[in-house]
Amino acid sequence: IQIYFIDNDVYFHRRKGLANAEGVEYKDNDERSIFFTRGTLETVKKLRWCPEVIHCQGWISALVPLYVKKAYMEEPSFRDSKVVFSLFGDMPKSELQESIIEKLMLRGIERSDVEDILPQGATYKDLYKLAIAYSDGVIQHSENVDPELLEFAREKGIPVLEYQPAETFADAINNFYDEIWSQDK
Repeated sequence: IQIYFIDNDVYFHRRKGLANAEGVEYKDNDERSIFFTRGTLETVKKLRWCPEVIHCQGWISALVPLYVKKAYMEEPSFRDSKVVFSLFGDMPKSELQESIIEKLMLRGIERSDVEDILPQGATYKDLYKLAIAYSDGVIQHSENVDPELLEFAREKGIPVLEYQPAETFADAINNFYDEIWSQDK
């Protein structure tokens, strides 16, 4: 098995996860997410991989759906990719930096693609809504997911796989992937 790491001394050196040892969330988590997302997508592109389904989980990958569907949509590696975003019960609590929209801009992404979902004082809930808006499917991975996020997906007409207990999860997720993959492109 080949394993690839996306690393940066400024963003990840001696930092584990979202917050420090005292539970204070890092102020640059938005930049860390942008770096991770772009680094991962560029690596996939350089290696000429063509993923059929890209499964994203959590804040660190929440920008992948937007980037795949807007900035990388013409790239051969991503042209036919479907994006699934998983929701869990835990979510970062802090607000995103006010400059998040400027930071995430990339060729192919217009301000209008994000401004309605990421208002001034945007939270991670708003970031997750952005991920949902550009995903082909959403998976509820825990019972206590914020119902507003699930409702947002349903309102957008995005297929949602409701929470599944361990004994039915494998079959349910395989069926869900089949459903997502068979959607019109």
